[in-house]
Amino acid sequence: MKARIVTLPGDGVGPEVTAAAVAVLEAVAARFGHDFAFDEHLIGGAAIDATGEPLPAATLAACQAADAVLLGAVGGPKWSDPNAPVRPEQGLLALRAALGVYANLRPLQVHPALAALSPLKDEKLKDVDVLFVRELTGGAYFGAKTRTDDDATDECRYTVAEVERVARRAFELARARRKHVTSVDKANVLETSRLWRRTVTRVAADYPDVALEHQLVDSMAMLLLTQPGRYDVVVTENLFGDILTDEAAALAGSLGLLPSASLGAGSKGLYEPIHGSAPDIAGKGIANPVGTVLSVALLLRHSLQLDAEAQAVEAAVDHVLRHGPRSRDIGGNAGTDAVRDAVLAALDAAGDAFLQGARACG
Repeated sequence: MKARIVTLPGDGVGPEVTAAAVAVLEAVAARFGHDFAFDEHLIGGAAIDATGEPLPAATLAACQAADAVLLGAVGGPKWSDPNAPVRPEQGLLALRAALGVYANLRPLQVHPALAALSPLKDEKLKDVDVLFVRELTGGAYFGAKTRTDDDATDECRYTVAEVERVARRAFELARARRKHVTSVDKANVLETSRLWRRTVTRVAADYPDVALEHQLVDSMAMLLLTQPGRYDVVVTENLFGDILTDEAAALAGSLGLLPSASLGAGSKGLYEPIHGSAPDIAGKGIANPVGTVLSVALLLRHSLQLDAEAQAVEAAVDHVLRHGPRSRDIGGNAGTDAVRDAVLAALDAAGDAFLQGARACG
């Protein structure tokens, strides 16, 4: 198949991990007979430096015309002044809104070979396989804001339609998994959460085969560390989802391991690792590219409907995590390029296996 993929390397380690992920996509195209065209554009601090805007018009137009968008990271100390009128994060928020990617999928699994890196005991990590579905284009991040010398406000607003569409996405995903949804809110205090809970409960009636439970966000933060294996699909609003998924990432041993997919109504998606720009290691060639490579697997699966190719990428990453080399954040000393090359070598073998399986089925 043919596909146009926009890459947005961004800031910090973003260019390094994005380059590794593009190499994996190029290998997938060569192995499986696809034609992927890549179009690189500016976003975040790099875009501010070059154009004065965190999301230039040319970048947005290219993203809107693409089949999928692959993002590295945005932000860094250079642009961290909270009083600055233009900040890198504004570009990412604007892009999410413009693309209408309202559901952020963040899968969490604890790799057996890396369990020792988790702060939890091994018995707590057994069977951890959670899919977070974070509402991405509403809530406090997008509400009206005010600030004076004496006070500040951030409006948190949700509509029934916004809650319903992300809830339906969560229930549909749960149907293909273990058929259990946990909805996280703060309905004992917040009116937005009361609307959220009422709407999710109503949507649940259309999915009688999927169990629903509600959890308050503060108790959920505790339960993720004490009983992580009991959860299947977790759906929540924007701010809560941002916090809970970073907390949950600690279970896997490193932020550098985890991917994400931001999806809307169609097949187009925005894919990025959940880690930030890591300015302290930027340019040193030691960033872990695994989270970005696994984001490529999500891109293949959700935007291009290439599930066998996605499985081949995931199998290659699994092989490298089991046998090495490993980057520094997960106990090794390999650089970005060494991990990339190991994934590419494993992908070559995994691609052979999947192609043989496809021929056997045919």
